[in-house]
Amino acid sequence: MNADTAHPDRAAPAANADPAELAKFSALASRWWDPESEFKPLHRINPLRLDWIDRLAPLRGRRVVDVGCGGGILAESMAGRGAEVLGIDLAERPLKVAELHALESGAAVRYRHVSAEALAAEEPEGFDTVTCMEMLEHVPDPESTIRACAQLAKPGGWLFFSTINRNPKSFLFAIVGAEYVLRLLPRGTHEYGKFIRPSELAGALRRCGLETVEMTGLTYNPITQVYSLHQTDVSVNYAVAVRKPG
Repeated sequence: MNADTAHPDRAAPAANADPAELAKFSALASRWWDPESEFKPLHRINPLRLDWIDRLAPLRGRRVVDVGCGGGILAESMAGRGAEVLGIDLAERPLKVAELHALESGAAVRYRHVSAEALAAEEPEGFDTVTCMEMLEHVPDPESTIRACAQLAKPGGWLFFSTINRNPKSFLFAIVGAEYVLRLLPRGTHEYGKFIRPSELAGALRRCGLETVEMTGLTYNPITQVYSLHQTDVSVNYAVAVRKPG
């Protein structure tokens, strides 16, 4: 047991988290590694996002922190590419699932119950690469998370963020389609008002001193049930790769 799990109140003052969001994912924790569960989309998109990250910022030999790691799907796969990975989250049940799965799989990943803001104060400029995927739309203050991620990255380091655009199409696809029609996700997974337009994310990245290198969309074909990266279609799900000057 590390210091943060022994004394969770230490991270609380800096915790940028919505208790309802933590409870939502904690309730599903036991099914995180079931590829046919509510987390099926994460399992399906993980190879795409892993290859994208590894292409831009080769993972082997790098020190990586996965912010909002949940049950550890991305964290384990990055460790499999040779990175030294720390996964952090404020939802304790998914973290326990991640730790147990790592013991079973032998993945060289460490996990901590700590906020990005608290870890940034503890280990500023401590990581070559920072990932924060499918998290920004679930926190009360996305820019606080982005600022903490920027502080965690070494000068010249890479950061990767993914989130959901806010427009009528994203409401139709990410909420009505994914949660109610196709049932790819549990109802209530997302709140439309928390979605983030690319222009809003770009502004936050600039204010945090980060430089955007690449933006890509993630599309889903409901007929073929295939996910793909799409360089020009960022109308629903999208991700950005940025660097910290140095």
